[in-house]
Amino acid sequence: MTAIGIIGSAGRMGQALAVAVPDLGATLIGGIDAGGDPVSLAHDAAVLIDFSTPAALERTLAAARSARTPILIGTTGLSTTHHALIDAAAGEIAVLQTGNVSLGVTLLAKLVRDAAARLGPEWDIEIAEMHHRHKVDAPSGTALLLGEAAAAGRGITLAEAKVADRAGLTGARSEGTIGFASLRGGSVAGDHLVIFAGEGERIEIGHRAENRAIFARGAITAALWLVGKPAGRYSMEQVLGV
Repeated sequence: MTAIGIIGSAGRMGQALAVAVPDLGATLIGGIDAGGDPVSLAHDAAVLIDFSTPAALERTLAAARSARTPILIGTTGLSTTHHALIDAAAGEIAVLQTGNVSLGVTLLAKLVRDAAARLGPEWDIEIAEMHHRHKVDAPSGTALLLGEAAAAGRGITLAEAKVADRAGLTGARSEGTIGFASLRGGSVAGDHLVIFAGEGERIEIGHRAENRAIFARGAITAALWLVGKPAGRYSMEQVLGV
């Protein structure tokens, strides 16, 4: 069975992964959390799954490159510097980085991209998300992933269209922008709704995560898919074949 190592093993996702690994025909070779040594784990594992923190990513990628071990990165809140590090690592090992490992969200992103490509800029795009009270980043990685899908459908970058800081007298909505709203509370695992609002009609496409088990299953499925792949940067869309 494929040996999986978990970075961030003490976190909510790390614990969910540990429970799900045996059910998907793999074996848990070990896990580390803050202060742990990723080097030995990277050498022992056939693939790494990282759900730790952005601050730990540079060290984790260095260990994965040293061991030539593929890695799935589900950590959110990454900066452009982190993405540059991922791009560099992808020159030597197989890397899959995503804001959401759910297979359902992966398909949702494809639907959003297709809808945005077919609907003109007169259709306003708004993305609403809600997560548990402990989540530290906003908008969520999944919301940004969906925003990127919408932007790609319109042939632009999300940076050109993103609006996530509405407060006070903001004026009328600018055509072509992609808005974000973030809600936090309770124990919500993750709700996402993409709204295409036109004149007199509205299309809403959404996904609700009822528990973290769906993310664990998606992450493990993707990690097993990644084993044996040549160096490069991969996506959940490739895992799902969409």
